[in-house]
Amino acid sequence: MQLRLKSRTVTLEPGALMGILNVTPDSFSDGGQYDALETAVIQAKNMLGDGASIIDIGGESTRPGAATVSEDAELERVIPIIRELKLENLDVLISIDTRKASVARAALQAGADFVNDVTGLQDPAMRAVCAEFGVPAIIMHLRGKLEDLKFSMEHQPFENVVLEVRDELEMAAKLALKDGVPSVILDPGFGFGKSLEQNLELLRGIPTLKSLGHPVLIGASRKSTLGKIAGIQNPLERDAASIGAHLFAYARGADVLRVHDVAGHAQALGIWKALQLEPRFPALCDLQGRG
Repeated sequence: MQLRLKSRTVTLEPGALMGILNVTPDSFSDGGQYDALETAVIQAKNMLGDGASIIDIGGESTRPGAATVSEDAELERVIPIIRELKLENLDVLISIDTRKASVARAALQAGADFVNDVTGLQDPAMRAVCAEFGVPAIIMHLRGKLEDLKFSMEHQPFENVVLEVRDELEMAAKLALKDGVPSVILDPGFGFGKSLEQNLELLRGIPTLKSLGHPVLIGASRKSTLGKIAGIQNPLERDAASIGAHLFAYARGADVLRVHDVAGHAQALGIWKALQLEPRFPALCDLQGRG
């Protein structure tokens, strides 16, 4: 997968890992852990060392019941960490996880490489910012308003969730490209207004989403759907379940995996790829022949 950034083009391997860095006090699984600059920088470095290709920095929680964050508060949370990572000349791609065009603009000016918008670039101002800076955008599927989803457990009605999400993402992508956004990555919005079975259908339907010709991102990490299936209430204990879901997504064609546990995912993907590419590992073949 190639990402055309404002100053260069970057090639990412399939199944590229996007490490989640929530600099918030109230995110659903790691709120408050990395809301200080020093701890956020350390966590970003750890994720890079563990195999992340992208660090996704967010200053507003989108979990159910989370309070809306002001522009000033969000800027105070995300801009210092972006500047610090860029000052250290780390080989890092940074995405800014925001739904506010003003925050996206400031983050891109501070050194962020692209935008991750959970509202799917519904705001024309967000499309304009991405076009102005010449950066890619992640378009997440969201039917309805985020505020409604935050304070309601109701799932959106779908007759065929895969086809409807595909069609709605296609419309959003065409609008973004028409408005000058250079390229897009599509995210089906796992957990956002979808039921457990609808979430699973979206994972099974990744090839259908890929038919649109854009890279696909899957972010199932520690989500409640996985907790329900595995019988695990605590989000911090869902990393193994997350790896299982993301390995399936990778096998179905996902280009980017947005995860909390970068080290665990990198190890699992490494084993998966080794098993798929045995001829590249003659030592393994020799051992098998000696059996």
